[in-house]
Amino acid sequence: MKTHLLPIITLFSLFITTSIFAQDFSVFQYRTVGPERGGRVTTVTGTPLLPGTFYLGASGGGVWKSDDYGTTWNNVSDGFFDTPSIGAIEVAANDPNIVYVGTGSDGLRSNVISGKGMYKSIDAGKTWKHIGLSNVGQIGAVEIDPTNHNIVWVAAIGNAFKPNKERGIYKTMDGGKNWEKVLFISEQVGFADLELLPGNPNIVYAAAWKAERKPWTIISGGTSKEGGIYKSVNGGKDWFKLKEGLPKDLIGKIDLAVSPSDSSILYAVIEAPDKEGGVYKSIDQGKTFVQTSSNKGLVNRPFYYTNIEVDPTNPDIVYSNANPLLKSVDGGKTWKRMSVPHGDNHDIWLNPNNPELLIQANDGGANVSHNGGKTWSTQFNQPTSELYQVEVDDQYPYWLYAGQQDNMTTIAVPSFPPYAIQDAGRGFIINTGGCETGPAVPKPGNHNIVYANCKGRFGVFNKLTGTEKAYYVGASNIYGHNPKDLKYRFQRVSPVHVSPHNPDVVYHGSQYLHKTDSDGYSWETISPDLTAFEADKQVISGSPITRDITGEEYYSTLYSIQESKLVEGLIWTGSNDGVVSVTKDGGKTWTNVTPNKLPKGGRVESVAPSQFNPAKAYIAVDRHLLGDPKPYFYKTTDYGESWELLSVDGNGIPADYTSRVLREDPVREGLLYAGTEYGMFVSLDDGKSWKSFQQNLPVTPITDIKIFRGDLVLSTMGRGFWILDNITSLRQPKIEELTNEPILFKPDTTIRYRFPMMRNIKFPKYPRTAVYIDYYVPEGSQGGITLEIQDTKGNPVTAIVSDSTMVDSKLEEENMNLSRTLRYVDTKLNGNPGLHRFAWNLKQKGAWDKDAKKSYKNGPMVAPGTYKAQLTVNGKSVMQEFEITMDPRIIAQGISESDIQEQLTMQNQVINLLSDARKLEADLEEQVKDLEGKKGKKATSRLEGLQSILKKLKNDEGAYPQQMLVSQISYLYYMIGQADQLPGKDAQDRYKELTTAFNAIKQEVAAF
Repeated sequence: MKTHLLPIITLFSLFITTSIFAQDFSVFQYRTVGPERGGRVTTVTGTPLLPGTFYLGASGGGVWKSDDYGTTWNNVSDGFFDTPSIGAIEVAANDPNIVYVGTGSDGLRSNVISGKGMYKSIDAGKTWKHIGLSNVGQIGAVEIDPTNHNIVWVAAIGNAFKPNKERGIYKTMDGGKNWEKVLFISEQVGFADLELLPGNPNIVYAAAWKAERKPWTIISGGTSKEGGIYKSVNGGKDWFKLKEGLPKDLIGKIDLAVSPSDSSILYAVIEAPDKEGGVYKSIDQGKTFVQTSSNKGLVNRPFYYTNIEVDPTNPDIVYSNANPLLKSVDGGKTWKRMSVPHGDNHDIWLNPNNPELLIQANDGGANVSHNGGKTWSTQFNQPTSELYQVEVDDQYPYWLYAGQQDNMTTIAVPSFPPYAIQDAGRGFIINTGGCETGPAVPKPGNHNIVYANCKGRFGVFNKLTGTEKAYYVGASNIYGHNPKDLKYRFQRVSPVHVSPHNPDVVYHGSQYLHKTDSDGYSWETISPDLTAFEADKQVISGSPITRDITGEEYYSTLYSIQESKLVEGLIWTGSNDGVVSVTKDGGKTWTNVTPNKLPKGGRVESVAPSQFNPAKAYIAVDRHLLGDPKPYFYKTTDYGESWELLSVDGNGIPADYTSRVLREDPVREGLLYAGTEYGMFVSLDDGKSWKSFQQNLPVTPITDIKIFRGDLVLSTMGRGFWILDNITSLRQPKIEELTNEPILFKPDTTIRYRFPMMRNIKFPKYPRTAVYIDYYVPEGSQGGITLEIQDTKGNPVTAIVSDSTMVDSKLEEENMNLSRTLRYVDTKLNGNPGLHRFAWNLKQKGAWDKDAKKSYKNGPMVAPGTYKAQLTVNGKSVMQEFEITMDPRIIAQGISESDIQEQLTMQNQVINLLSDARKLEADLEEQVKDLEGKKGKKATSRLEGLQSILKKLKNDEGAYPQQMLVSQISYLYYMIGQADQLPGKDAQDRYKELTTAFNAIKQEVAAF
């Protein structure tokens, strides 16, 4: 039995370094930046016992749950599941706490992620346990006996990429402790669906399916001996095949639906040649079938869709999920299209007590309807986007770009929120041309121009106008062709690469490398065919029944292109059939440098020239589409004459973690980042050993990596974009020297960014502006620690302590005297042994307040400049310098550092005035309180006088009171601190007026 991936760091605690501490990178946390728009959902379900509760299973995003009719969704599989690919979810009919999940989605497209078996929850998804069937591959259906939730059936499609003996129908009688394979046909034939007869769960129907995907074709279906519908009437002990009225020769994918309201009625949607494909109906529990419709929309791309469901209260109302979503109200004879938020439909579940309440799954997510599909809940609340790559632009803050599967165009989202926005979550996504496959590459120096791609169709998108110029290489529609006949072969994901030496030079790949220096107006072919081009792989995709040629299966095309940043004209390419090539002269001559020991035919997912040595490069090759899940990461140091395999057994990356992308850090040579099918890894020694770099990242394929401005930027196939802010500590040698001395890592240069005012959103994750300070506390350290920030002259700006006992009366007194040093306790400054990160918010001291929780808060950001951080542990101090720089957008507005310094000077003046005024107000309130209980003319006179003075400082109670002096000073502080600016003349004059008024009040007080 497999364990889940929650304690992923413990898996790699075996990789002990020479330090006292095993490398623990948990201090480095990723954050998701969306988009919030949903991706493909392959299965959905609900429970009639809790009508507002629904589950969705994504193709690469795991299991999500909603308790509020789809208004919000929360992931429930993270930390428990070994794979994010979900095939089926079922809730026990008599207990909503019992949930079973079969992994491995049944839509066998080229980016399908392998299943890892069955999971069970007994607490409604709070926790999960793996319950076996790890090697069955993709799971098409799970059914729970309605009379006993420990009896569960599973339909195993099998390994999507090769034959396997684990295909078949499985049954457990003890809740998954033990499984029995009760039906098996062959290593090539699995089962896409099964159904239990309502009222008698010992009667079972199962739909056999011969299916396998190759990089160059889709095999869906076989002879009638290899596919069809099977039935058991004794709980799976014996099976017989249903034949009467069904296709007699070739038969493909099948999905079944038994009517809950009339168990004699069985529907089947069947992939079969020509008009034999469609919906079949039996009214005698499968003894005989009649084809009710051959509507092509019912079997559109059957390997990908094929789902039928019957209304639980009316056997004549039937739904077909394909492209489009169709509904029949006459028992499957005629069909009408239903409108849903997105196309490409996969599953539907209707509440048996109220079929008007339903949930439906498609390529845009899951959507709930309360009125039978007239209106639907949003899909902009489930961040399960499938992204093929990531690019970043050079604006500030930078934006992330990618092709999003199942979106009409490529997309972009910001790394930090723009200022002028209302709906801060879902509003942060824009279209950037091309289509779902991408890529989208912003032009260096002009981020408003995006080189976008759509299955080989090159475009130049202008973000300012929203229009896209089309400059397709060859200008020919390649859909539907045999690839051997094409002049230019483009894969759905065709690479686009901008030269690092000239932003006007763009490379684009078919089987050739193409080059333009005119934004695509004219193209030059600068290579021969750089692929293997094996004749037997150049075939029309889709056999033996359904032709399917969208470019996804075009084999022998370029898949990755990179030009060296060190040498212009040194270009590396990788093809999707396993060829690596290099040119040193801009394309005049080429050399095939494919590693000799690399098994042929894999997809070269990434090529990465070294940023330190022109002879050095890295590649990642993916062979899982050929049935080989091993990771293949390679390095060369001699222009590809020889290669070293970096993913050998036992050096850190599991043997079935298919390689996706490999990148070298641009600052520290030998620091490598590897993305695999199931997560992230890092190497500090140029690939000799690897360590998990997963942390809080969900298990999902890492499709691309960029290292930009000190951030690690990722795209995933199922969970959108992720960013690990500030990796500067990994670049410093001391990361490998965590021994018995405290370490303070040099903080990276930080841009002084004003975070926009907006609601506190949970998604995406946008941390406030901060200097990230990483430090190490050795084992055996006692007491708290102190972190002090000093300016360039060594003057203290602020001091943070980890332990409240470290703030003694002397420090409190120092604060009361308005010393320039602000000392405060922050429990996030962790004093425990280990590696930690503290985010200093760039703030200096604010105004005093009688409420200790508010006192000295809301201070202004410090000015740009050089600062020092000093860490004190056990009386020993270590120091590092760092820079805070201006926001480049502010510089573009004409604001200078001296302007900010002048603004800060006035802010400090107003802060001091506000502190003095508040202190005087608090002092007078105390005096008034003391006098209120005293008698006598003198006490009464003083009381009245102080109350009169207090009214000049303090607002009256009630609605809309006149704003008095303290509020006026606070108002001025707010006015001059919302943007980087020179304080206006009115503000300066007002400060003088307020100072004069305050001094007059102090004189009045002194007169008493």
